[in-house]
Amino acid sequence: MTLRHLTSINDLSVSEMEKIFLHAQAYLEELGDVQSPFRIARSTEGCRGSILATLFYEPSTRTRLSFESAMSRLGGGVISSADPKSSSAVKGESLADTIRIVSGYADLIALRHPREGAAKLAAEYASVPVINGGDGAHEHPTQTLCDLFTIRREKGALAGLNIAVLGDLKAGRTVHSLVYALARFGATIMTFPAGGLGLPDSVDWRLRNELACERLTGNDLGPEIAVGAIYQPRRPAAARRPTVDVLYVTRFQKERASDGVGEYPVVDSAFLSAMALREALVMHPLPRVDELDAALDTNPRAAYFRQASYGVPIRMALIRQFLGYQSEQTGTPDSRESVLQQSDLVCANRNCISRDAVEAQSAPGKFVVVAERRPRCFYCEDETIDAC
Repeated sequence: MTLRHLTSINDLSVSEMEKIFLHAQAYLEELGDVQSPFRIARSTEGCRGSILATLFYEPSTRTRLSFESAMSRLGGGVISSADPKSSSAVKGESLADTIRIVSGYADLIALRHPREGAAKLAAEYASVPVINGGDGAHEHPTQTLCDLFTIRREKGALAGLNIAVLGDLKAGRTVHSLVYALARFGATIMTFPAGGLGLPDSVDWRLRNELACERLTGNDLGPEIAVGAIYQPRRPAAARRPTVDVLYVTRFQKERASDGVGEYPVVDSAFLSAMALREALVMHPLPRVDELDAALDTNPRAAYFRQASYGVPIRMALIRQFLGYQSEQTGTPDSRESVLQQSDLVCANRNCISRDAVEAQSAPGKFVVVAERRPRCFYCEDETIDAC
């Protein structure tokens, strides 16, 4: 058996994601009812005798409970640390040490942490698989698997679709994982950022240079919708009319913002009446605040509660796959990439796990060099570097 971790959506190949979707589908019982189109199949014994540890250093409802529900439905056990105030972190214990200890208690660890790159650090010290349940503003790969599964079920495919992402694209970790995956599946990504909250430069660069997207500018959807950058596969599946197939809405990530935000887009029936959005499926990773009108909840195009429900079968499939993995080619490896450890450089991202004083000895400065690009932090993937 080969030890595998899921710290980024790019740790999974397209074929592996397809396998997860296939297995997740098998855990659903189709009911055909408009209000309740499916239900999750009753518990199985697929993971009997295995234990999942959920280490959540940030608040969570959907991610933690769906992981725990998934493992319980698979016949396994769950141990949980859902409040950092009741863990040894308050005594100054490092994440690296906690991971070493919990690896001896469980067969799989699901981790959420407020620091970017925390999942990468955990994977370095774990002796069991680590699955990233969200690390700061970096990524949320298991949410992306739920998102992709939802789109496939509702729209029938991913390749060739126009997917619009709206709101806080800067600190929205769900968006970062999602756009990487959409690019790899051949979808076109349209960005609708709130003011000053566009995709980070490092995400933009990877879409254009590592994931073969062409960046377009200009408003192709009509005067009523202000579009930011459009990332299109260099070889699109087919020419399509400029309409939106899926509108992915996100909230303002106020817990990660140093400043307030000005006018934030609100999606309501008036917004969706724009010609380009009249057939768009509406998705949201939740929780929502004011950016999504509750009056849309009964609209058949509102998929966000179904999207959340898919978290259980997706994580059931993911747990099964990670507890029984064999070695397989994964992700989007780049032969030009190498990892350097340099004591004279530090990541400039103050929320990177490598900048945490408690983790200083466990997370030395490590940087990835790709082609002639600036060094990229191994942990949070930020490209802003300072000298010591």
